[in-house]
Amino acid sequence: QVQLVESGGGLVQAGASLRLSCAASVRTFSRVTMGWFRQVPGKEREFVSTISWSGGSTFYSDSVKGRFTISRDNAKNTVYLQMNSLKPEDTAVYYCAAATRSGPTVLRADYDYWGQGTQVTVSS
Repeated sequence: QVQLVESGGGLVQAGASLRLSCAASVRTFSRVTMGWFRQVPGKEREFVSTISWSGGSTFYSDSVKGRFTISRDNAKNTVYLQMNSLKPEDTAVYYCAAATRSGPTVLRADYDYWGQGTQVTVSS
């Protein structure tokens, strides 16, 4: 059983930075694709970023490209999302996800396990 626990969310002003962390309890973490999604009430959960098992490949949604950086530390079973230049439209619940049978993917259906989410609120 895989468990994902996000942390690092909070309330910040526009232009500030936050770093989200996701700790994974999975023995084969170093072979698992990881991703971040976000969701606001009444909308679909949307792709934010994904990273390959080695960290060598990363992808971002157009809305965060250039501002967010995904990374991972396989020794700590942890994936991070560094969020800079935050905007009010980044306000959402952010979810960490693990894809055990796929390389880096933007598709929500490819992810097998999900965390409980962490709230990020950006005030203007």
